Formats: sequence, structure tokens, C-alpha cells
Amino acid sequence: MQETELKLELSPSGAAQLLKKNPFDSAPTILQQKSIYFDTPGWDLSKRGLSLRIRQSGNERIQTVKASDGAAAGSFTREEFEGPVVGDAPDLDDPQIRDLLAGAGPKLVPLFEVHVKRHRWNVMDGDATIEVALDLGKVVAADREAPLCEIEFEKKAGSPTALFALARKVDLITPAHLGVLSKAERGYRLLGPAPGAVKAAPTPLTSDMSAATAFARIAAACLRQFRLNETALGWSRDAEALHQARISLRRLRSLCSICKSLFNDSRFDHLRGELRWLASELGDARNIDVMIDRASSEALSRRLQDARADAYGAVEASLSSVRARSLMIDAAGWISIRDWRTDQSDETLHEQSSRDFASGVFDKLWKKVAKGGNDLIDADDETRHEVRIAAKKLRYAAEFFEPLYKAHAKRHRRFITAMSGLQDELGSLNDLATAPDMLSALGLSDVVGAEDLFSADDKAKLLHQAAEAHDTLVETKRFWR
Repeated sequence: MQETELKLELSPSGAAQLLKKNPFDSAPTILQQKSIYFDTPGWDLSKRGLSLRIRQSGNERIQTVKASDGAAAGSFTREEFEGPVVGDAPDLDDPQIRDLLAGAGPKLVPLFEVHVKRHRWNVMDGDATIEVALDLGKVVAADREAPLCEIEFEKKAGSPTALFALARKVDLITPAHLGVLSKAERGYRLLGPAPGAVKAAPTPLTSDMSAATAFARIAAACLRQFRLNETALGWSRDAEALHQARISLRRLRSLCSICKSLFNDSRFDHLRGELRWLASELGDARNIDVMIDRASSEALSRRLQDARADAYGAVEASLSSVRARSLMIDAAGWISIRDWRTDQSDETLHEQSSRDFASGVFDKLWKKVAKGGNDLIDADDETRHEVRIAAKKLRYAAEFFEPLYKAHAKRHRRFITAMSGLQDELGSLNDLATAPDMLSALGLSDVVGAEDLFSADDKAKLLHQAAEAHDTLVETKRFWR
């Protein structure tokens, strides 16, 4: 059976407010539940994208196996196999799960537990039937535990559009953030080191997958990366978490630009604009972090640290705003429902193989980078910025579609290395170009050491290095040909 659900994270006070207002037109059924999650000591099931649990509610125990591709963001669509069991030991005789769990059975041990008080409603919305579950409790792993407060909307029948309508309704009552972690993932995270910044990981793609499906999977992975780093920023003002959150938004914006031929949808430009806004809200804090790393005087470093505190405060305010929360819910809905595929855009493009589509993207971006970077030394800052943007899109595209070119893995690695070299040099030049305006806006232009952040000698050196990096890239064999 395939399960489709949407998850939101709430605060305990927000959950209390939701229960008080109860927008679901009926009294909830209240259940006490305990779930035991099993895996091998080496986490073999988790590595295969599987989770196995036994959930007890009253005298009933249900065993559930779930399979996921790991790229979900808020809206989870995954295979689910469940059935009753007698005790707290897994039953592996069911032929539906025997192959899935092959080799793991004898080694399975309980790893962690989830204890919740569940408030459950059945909601009818047009042709849709949705089960709503508000879970308040904790995840317990070894000697560690973490609170759990989330609400899930599971589609039982009808259109998934109703899931997101309910999510927006809840967010009007209390702040609700898009959830990207399953309960199983929360348990595994408790067993490991404290989570910090999360870098992008390859998204599972296949050559026979359509361009539209590939877009949806990659976009969901970008949203997930953003939300994980946003959560990390809630624990500490970690520079790398902010950097990766910003990268995830840039990757998603680049993906939309790369794939814009797939859409003829009025919401597309609006979402791109909102993503641009949110990325810009993180920009000042990131620029200050970069300048702190390069500051040559204690006076400048101290003043930048003060500015950093203000900038991170502004980031926190933006991330907790209604606008940012709504953007995440709207983006997750737009990506996962995919009704843009039924608009007036060309269906032949939607159904084009992901590899053919990617090769066309690479050809187009390659020409821009190769031609635009021919004269980097004598070009003006604006021209170099345009080359930098094109190079960034080409680099991201090469990362997005990497799984489609496994037969050319060595060429792909060499190409990425060459791209990284060019991006680093162009990025440093961009930092030099923007530093004077940034320092002026912070009132730090006259502080000792400020001029060291944008010296002419540095620029001349970086220009020659960028030109050499561009030549190296042009001479690197293209992996998609």
C-alpha cells in the first residue's frame, strides 16, 4: 500500500492552542501509543531506506515496514506494509516484507522507542478523506531523549490538495513549520552525534525517469536540506548551517531556472520570487561571516562580531515569519502535487527522459560559461557576475543529474573539480566587489583593516587565477558527451 502524508512541526504551546481551537469539526480520539523501532547494529535497514516498527495502542500491536527514497520534504509518499503481531518481536514470515528485509532478520534488535499521546481526527474535505494525527511525546534512544510535537495529515482518499489546505489552516492558528523528518529518522539522529549543518546529497534518479519526475525529486531534496539546516540554526548560530541553508535555496532557485521550460504555471514565478526573498534574508549574515574569516585586525573582527549578532537576529526573525512558513508549505505542495504538469506547458518536455533533458541543459549552460569567460581579466564586475551565475547553475546541474551518468563517473569528478576551481575564484572576486558596499552599510569603512578586505593586489591575483581556472574547465572533457 502507498502512503501519502504531510507533516508539520509545532511547539508544545502551539499544540495546546490548536487543541483549544480544534478546527477539525469533531472531538478527537485520544490514544496512548508506544512504538519500538528495530534494525541491525550496523543500521542495515536504514541504509536501505527502510524502517521497521511495532506500535502498541491499547492491547493492539501493529508491525509496519516503510520504504522511502529519502528525498521527501514535508509530503511523504512511500510504500508501507503493515499487519498485526502478537508481541514485541518482529514477525518476518510475511512474504511482502521477507525480500525487503533479506539478510537482516537474525540480526534485528530494538534501537529506540517513540512514546506519544495521539489526538486523531477523520476529516472530510470535498472528495478527500484525511486522517489528522497530533502527536505529543518523546523519542527515547539509549540514554538520550528528545521531545516530539508534530501533526500529520494522511490522505485516505481523494486529492492530496486537501492536505496542504489543512496545513495552511493550522498555520493560521499557530506557527507550523514544514516537517521533513520521520519518527524513525529522529530516533537514528539521537543515536549519532549531535546533528549540525547538512550538505546536499545525490538524489536517486534513473535514466528512464521523466524530466518532470526528476525535477520533483531534486526540488524536494533541496527543501529537505533547507529545513534540516534551518532546524540546526534554531539550536545555534552556526555559520556552516546558515551557509548550507542558503546553498539549498540557491540550488532550488537554480533548479527552477534550469527547468523553467517544463512549466506554464502562474505560481512558478511567484515561488521563485519568494525563494529569492528568503535567500536574500540570509545574505547579510553570510557576508559578515565571510568577512570575519578574512578580518586582519582585532578592531574590525570585534565590530564584525557585533554586526553578526544583529544579522543573525534578523535571520531568525525572517525564518520564523508567516511568509517563510507559508513559502515552505506552498513549495512542498507545488512540488509534490505536480498539477503544473496538466497546465499548457509542453507534455513532450514533461515526458522527455531525464537524461536527454539534462544533456540539453548542460549544452546550453556550457556555451554560456565557455563564451562568457573568454576575457575574465578585462571584463567588468557585472560581466564576471553573470559568468559566475552561469557557472553556478552548470555546477548545480552537474550535481543534480550526477546519478544519470554513472558510466562516466571519472569524467564527472574531473569536471566537478574544474567547476569548483572556477567557482571559488569567481566567488572570491564577488566577495571583493561587494565588500566595500557591505562595510559602508555597516558603518565600518574607516575601521582599521577594512581596506584589506578588497585590495587591488588581491583582485589582480584573483583575476589571473580565475582566467586560468576557466581555461582548465574549457579543456576538461565533458562528461555528458
